[in-house]
Amino acid sequence: MKPGIQLSDHFGYRRLIRFTMPSILMMIFTSIYGVVDGFFVSNFVGKTPFAAVNFIMPFLMVVGALGFMFGTGGSALIARTMGEGKQEKAREIFSLLVYATVISGVVIAALSIIFLRPIAVFLGADGSMLADCVLYGRIILLALPFLMLQYAFSSFMITAEKPKLGLSVTVIAGITNMVGDFVFMAVLDWGIIGAALATAIGQVIGGMIPLIYFSRKNPSCLRIGRPKWDSKAILRTCTNGSSELMSNISMSLIGMLYNAQLMKYAGENGVAAYGTIMYVNFIFLAVFIGYSTGVAPIISFHYGAANTGEVKGLLRRSTVIVLIVSLMMFIISEVLATPLAAIFVSYDGVLLEMTVHAFTIYAVSFLFAGIAIFGSAFFTALNDGLTSALISFLRTLLFQSAAVMIMPLVWDLDGIWYSVVAAEIMAVLATVAFLLFKRKKYGY
Repeated sequence: MKPGIQLSDHFGYRRLIRFTMPSILMMIFTSIYGVVDGFFVSNFVGKTPFAAVNFIMPFLMVVGALGFMFGTGGSALIARTMGEGKQEKAREIFSLLVYATVISGVVIAALSIIFLRPIAVFLGADGSMLADCVLYGRIILLALPFLMLQYAFSSFMITAEKPKLGLSVTVIAGITNMVGDFVFMAVLDWGIIGAALATAIGQVIGGMIPLIYFSRKNPSCLRIGRPKWDSKAILRTCTNGSSELMSNISMSLIGMLYNAQLMKYAGENGVAAYGTIMYVNFIFLAVFIGYSTGVAPIISFHYGAANTGEVKGLLRRSTVIVLIVSLMMFIISEVLATPLAAIFVSYDGVLLEMTVHAFTIYAVSFLFAGIAIFGSAFFTALNDGLTSALISFLRTLLFQSAAVMIMPLVWDLDGIWYSVVAAEIMAVLATVAFLLFKRKKYGY
C-alpha cells in the first residue's frame, strides 16, 4: 500500500485491492505457517500426533476466538466513531479493548489448562492421542493472551491505517514459528513438544510487537492510553464482533463434529485426511477472510460519515472481487488436489487416495464460501452484529452440523465430504436474502 491511503478516501477497484492486500497476505501467511506446523508434525513426529494436533486444535481455536471478537467488533465501532469525527473517543475505546483482551486471555488460559484433559476425554480422545492432545494443548494455552492480542491487533492495525504493519508482524511471527518447527522437530527431535513450543513462541511475538508499538508514541491515529471504562462500548463491541466469535466457535465445534463422524466412518485415516484438507482450506478461505477484514473498517468509516454512495460502491465492487476469486480457487484446487495432499500424506498410499478423493469433492465449496464470509463481515462493518451473527451461525453451525449428521446416513463417508458443499450453498442463499432485506435500512 502506498503512503497516503486513508479510510476517508474514495475506493475504486485498484485502491481497494491495494489497501486490502496486506490484510489478505497476512491471513494467507498465518494459514501457511499453520500448514508448515502440520507438515513437520505429520512427517517428523507421526500420524497419531498429527491426528492429535488436528483433534485438539478446534478447542484451542474456540478459546482464542474472543480475540477476533474484540478485534473485529471493536474495529467496526472505532472506525465508525472516527467517521463521526470523534478521534479522542475512538482512542479511548481502543485502549479499553486492548486491556479487556489481555485480562480475558489470562483468565481463559488458566481455566483451559486446568480442564483440558477432561475436555479432551469428553471429545473422544483416548490412549496416546489423549496424552498428545493434553501435552500439546497446555503448552499452546500458555501463550493464549498473546494469541488473542495478535488476533485483535490484526483488525486494529487496519483501522489505524497501518495494514502493512499487520503484515510485517505476521511474517515475523510466522517465520519464528517455522524456524522453530525445523529446529525443535527436525533437528532436536522434540516431537509434539517442539511443535507446541514453536507455535507458542510465534504467538508471543505476534502479540507483543503491536502491543509495544501502540503503547508508545506512533504515527498512527491510535495509541494505548489509560483505559476509561465504557460499558456501552464493551457491549457494542461484543455485539458487533459476535459474528466472528460465533464463526470461530462454530467452526471449531463443527471441526469436533467432523472428527467424531470421521472416527466413526474412517478411523484415524479419516481424521488425518480431514486435517490435510483443513490446512489447504485455511489458506484458501484466508483470502476471503483477509479481504473482508481489510475492507470492513473502510465500510464502517463511510457508514459513520453517512457516505451511503461509497458504501454501495464498496458492496458492489467487493462482490465482483469475491466471485472472481471464488472461481479461481475452485479451478486451482481441482487441478492441484493430488500434489497438495501429497505434501502431508505421501507416506501412506491409502491415506493419500482418500485425501485426494475427499478434496476434489470439498473443493466445490470454494465457489460459494466467499459470499457468506464477506456478507457477515459487511454487516459487522455496519455495526449490525445480530444479522452478521445470524449469517455466521447458519453457515458455520446450523447448516454444516445438520448436513454432516444427515448426509453420511445416505452416502456414507462421501456424505461427510459433500456436507460442506451443501452447507455453503444454503449459506449463500441466506446471505443474499439478508442483503436484499436490509438494503433500504442501510441505503446500499
